[in-house]
Amino acid sequence: MTRPTVGILGVGSMGEIFALGLLRAGWEPSDIRLAVRRPERARELEFTTGSATTFSLSEAAVDREVLIVAVKPKDVQTVLREIADVVTLDQVVVSIAAGVPVAVFENALPDVPVVRSMPNTPSAVDLGITAFTIGSAVGEEQSDRAQAVLGAVGQTLEVSEDLLDAVTAVSGTGPAYVFLMAEALIEAAIREGLPHHAAEKLVHQTMRGAGELLLTSDKSAFRLRGEVTSPGGTTAAAMHVLEDGGFRALIENAVRSAAERSRELGERASDQ
Repeated sequence: MTRPTVGILGVGSMGEIFALGLLRAGWEPSDIRLAVRRPERARELEFTTGSATTFSLSEAAVDREVLIVAVKPKDVQTVLREIADVVTLDQVVVSIAAGVPVAVFENALPDVPVVRSMPNTPSAVDLGITAFTIGSAVGEEQSDRAQAVLGAVGQTLEVSEDLLDAVTAVSGTGPAYVFLMAEALIEAAIREGLPHHAAEKLVHQTMRGAGELLLTSDKSAFRLRGEVTSPGGTTAAAMHVLEDGGFRALIENAVRSAAERSRELGERASDQ
């Protein structure tokens, strides 16, 4: 299909990631319109994207085939009130606001096609994964448009809406878990005597390689870990420390906490 025109309402980090990702994927700057709050941000984005910027959410929404709502959950209702008079049934609204249910959008924009999604920051290098769910008014054409936009920065996965809080806690928040692990490994490497530049290179490439192996291998994470862990060896000693320290339980608790926070954000947005 042809590339749909896009309006990005709120251009923080994820909004900018999508703008730049769409350009890398072949969208023209004129295909994208950006709504921002501050003049200095407008100047910055006009320089980096070449796309038109505006301080008006409704102006950014007019005539755009896909509208990406990229504001914080607490600001969603404000955005919907401002664009309600200009959004048409021919457009599709794609939310990337964590936790905010489809119903919030459908109540404010009756009969307008709505897609709720959760991307992640590896979208900045076109390696994102975006899970999404479609609202009741979304037809095949609107779904294709939304997936074309979301797929410009990585892979997509359709799920039922009740799973999106878990998605937020796993893939949406997941890069932070990986970055924290990298920080800890680098600090540990330096304490073991490695210079900083060597520690960073070793950790970064190890994590990149392990991720690629996990993605491309037909073996499970369990099997791949087992192949590294020889009985009585160095990896076995390390795994014993992690397991004894409750590593799995910490990860499980972190994911649960993130999922609960996503649900709380959705409830607050629904109550506004």
